[in-house]
Amino acid sequence: MTLVYIVAGEASGDVLGARLIAAMRARAGGIEVAGIGGARMAEQGVASLFPMQDLALMGLAEVLPKIVRLRHRLEQTVADIAAKRPDIVVTIDSPDFTLRLLRRIAPLGMRRVHYVAPQVWAWRQGRVRHFPGLWDRLLCLLPFEPDFFAPHGLNPVFVGHPVLESGADAGNAARFRARFDLAETTRPLILMPGSRRTETSRLMPIFGATVERLRSRFPDLMPVLAAAPALAGELRAEAATWTHPPLIVTDVAERYDAFAASAAALTKSGTSTLELALAGVPMAVTYRVNPISAFVARRLVKVKHAAMINLLAGEELVPELLQQSCTPERLATEIASLLGDTSLADAQRAGFAAALATLAIPGASTPSNAAAERVLELL
Repeated sequence: MTLVYIVAGEASGDVLGARLIAAMRARAGGIEVAGIGGARMAEQGVASLFPMQDLALMGLAEVLPKIVRLRHRLEQTVADIAAKRPDIVVTIDSPDFTLRLLRRIAPLGMRRVHYVAPQVWAWRQGRVRHFPGLWDRLLCLLPFEPDFFAPHGLNPVFVGHPVLESGADAGNAARFRARFDLAETTRPLILMPGSRRTETSRLMPIFGATVERLRSRFPDLMPVLAAAPALAGELRAEAATWTHPPLIVTDVAERYDAFAASAAALTKSGTSTLELALAGVPMAVTYRVNPISAFVARRLVKVKHAAMINLLAGEELVPELLQQSCTPERLATEIASLLGDTSLADAQRAGFAAALATLAIPGASTPSNAAAERVLELL
């Protein structure tokens, strides 16, 4: 039997880990898996060393009170790997924990793979000098990442982006309308304020005011809030105070059904732009952080665009309204343009197809299959 040790620190990594396990087993017999993961990896038979949620912390304010426990979890993971002596260790994203783990287990002499390249190409690029020796192979999700990491001897390989197998383009509009008893003339507007409390606390009041402005011009518009399950309760309570309360979806399949029925979307920057693009939903992108963080970011960020779909397109395919531009007036104007001018929406959709094509690996059926092949090569 071959033992593969996989460490995922958050929900997206859990999904990647589960797909990777299934793809490896489809190609090779005798694969056993241990490590740290969530519900999706548990479905593949992984008994997590400890709850994955212990690692799913974001931001200094969340991490500092848990620093002792995190240090204990790191020691516990190192000890478990040393005891089990797996044939290979695969760490997935969550760089604050996984990169420390890779460094700690380097003396054990086992093969190491890191899945999802740290986005140091976007800001603080000097951090890349700390990476040599951490892994034998780096699995990259974005087509331009190997060119950045290769000169540093980091063995990068592009395996495609998992959004391509997410199912975001397979939603059922009729099912969504029936679920919420929506008339055919009703136009859903997707609202995606993020999955972190620091994001939603800044964007939710602005989104509510934006919807109020839009409804005065488009009375057939129905806001649909895509809420992260962990924040659903508090977002539901806040949204209930809006002049026009939204429908709220938390289930992934239901969210994709909403995509299929929607006329447009207002989303925070990030991977959500790729999901919406895959579903063909025209959008405006926004984000707001505290002024000090924005001041620092403007001096450290090395990329021209905040939206991932714009990075892939190499142009501002969708409007980005960040910081001072993140106002209800500006956001409502951009969404109104998409709703009132079908040529703008069609131009976005045409650009989506070209940009998303860069995320696929020629000849590989899925990104998970490409990743599995690269891991198995090392075995």
